[in-house]
Amino acid sequence: MANSNPPRPARTTLRFAVPPTLGDVHERSAALQSYLTEALGKPAEVVVPTSYETLAKDLLAGKVDAAWAPPFVCARIEAMGVRVLVRGVRNGASTYRAALVCRADANVTKDTLQGTSAAWSDRDSVGGYLLPMAWLREQGHDPAKLFFRQDFVGNYKSALELVAKGSVDVTSLFAPAAKAGQGHTTGLAEVWPGQESAFRVLTFTDESPNDGVAVSMSMNGPMVTELEKAMLAMKDSPAGAQVLKDLFHADRFEPAPRMGYRALYRVALASL
Repeated sequence: MANSNPPRPARTTLRFAVPPTLGDVHERSAALQSYLTEALGKPAEVVVPTSYETLAKDLLAGKVDAAWAPPFVCARIEAMGVRVLVRGVRNGASTYRAALVCRADANVTKDTLQGTSAAWSDRDSVGGYLLPMAWLREQGHDPAKLFFRQDFVGNYKSALELVAKGSVDVTSLFAPAAKAGQGHTTGLAEVWPGQESAFRVLTFTDESPNDGVAVSMSMNGPMVTELEKAMLAMKDSPAGAQVLKDLFHADRFEPAPRMGYRALYRVALASL
């Protein structure tokens, strides 16, 4: 018997996902939505999945057409056939690292973490979890035994707030690559402006490729090409440059090399 269900109508909008770890992105998402709508000549919709895992699943299932994805998610979905179109460039670098931080007045060092507590943004966040986990493993620590408590709170700012209140001892967030020449600068000024002096860096980790824009395998070729052009041209307009700064924390995008995130599997295995 023939299937009586009519085919699902093609979506008339381009659905672009951004991760929840960016915090409250309502205004910034609206600016991205406006930029993409104008650049592509097609209505765009920006959505915020509840987690990195949901973001990856929605992209693989075609529920979203494209997504701003963290490096480990890029590595995972790239291995499953998803293409990463472009990646962010910050301060002239296409890599970044993580900073393990505590409260400025805390009696904690990188060598006295035994028995402390931690808050992390997301299990798939490279800057907010995976890189510090890999660093701890390399120092000979088992994180499950090192910390008496570990919480996952969804975004960088929420984790920093717990540290600031003294509810937990440490957290981690993204930081510029060492070659960017910014010394001990972290992403604090972007995540929680004005609170930089409230925290102290315990250590910096190794570096990782920057976040990237990945596209669903169900997205048609011409639209993939148009999206790539729009992302690469974002730096060339005042509105686009503002979106780059406010939402993507990047100076520009560059084409992402094919399978450019493969090295992150080592980080993922080290974090298990």
